[in-house]
Amino acid sequence: MIRILHETITPDSPDIEYPPDSVEAKIINILSSSAATYEYDSLDELKFEVNLRKNIIIASRELNDTGFSFRTFRESKCNTEYWNRTNEGGFLLKEGVKPSDAIKDIFINSYKYGTECATAIVIVYYKALVNIYPEELFNEMFAGIHLMNWHYMDRDLNVGYYPNKADYLPGDCRYFKNPDVDPLTPQWQGENAIDLGDGTYYGHGIGITSGDGIINALNRFRSEGSTKSAYLLDSATRPDFKYLSYRYYDFTAAPQEVESIA
Repeated sequence: MIRILHETITPDSPDIEYPPDSVEAKIINILSSSAATYEYDSLDELKFEVNLRKNIIIASRELNDTGFSFRTFRESKCNTEYWNRTNEGGFLLKEGVKPSDAIKDIFINSYKYGTECATAIVIVYYKALVNIYPEELFNEMFAGIHLMNWHYMDRDLNVGYYPNKADYLPGDCRYFKNPDVDPLTPQWQGENAIDLGDGTYYGHGIGITSGDGIINALNRFRSEGSTKSAYLLDSATRPDFKYLSYRYYDFTAAPQEVESIA
């Protein structure tokens, strides 16, 4: 159920106008038909989440279509015009570089980049926000981007882990665990993957495929003799849609200073 200021919102509500076969409509249908109650402070907040989820999916497909390679942190690489590669294998934004330009460069000069799957998901989140945030707001909020894994994310993304969820939505990050991973290939102990809303997932290093496709790929990297299959965890990882919405509408509603041309 969707509730906005104590009012129930349904897919037929006049303010919800998404094409019936769109990913936006699917998100609304899942939320509204759920036994759980999803509370929003405004219709704009709900629409922002739907839009950001859609752009997470768009960014996932964009990244999948690039030459961005899968590499371990030890072998990671980046475009040094925009990033400093750390000793741990992460990418730290260079001083004087616009964060929005650096994120865009990953998609433009993708052959200069390579890292593992969790970092790819964080890149997808940033690119989705580049797509919808005003450039000034994005650069203000994410001035010190450090790309490596979940522990290095900017606090303004505030990505949370949600176990045992009743509902999973397009744009969620899901995790496929490989419990008997071959110790010689620890990078395949699991796969972070974005739910694309059509029965497929994007996982860096595996690509776009079904859940079974990801499981089959991970099973190729089990210990010899293992019969324990990889599997999809009952959990989701998501950015803080409410906070990101608040920052967006707070910025766009405030009068912006215009540089004088004299």
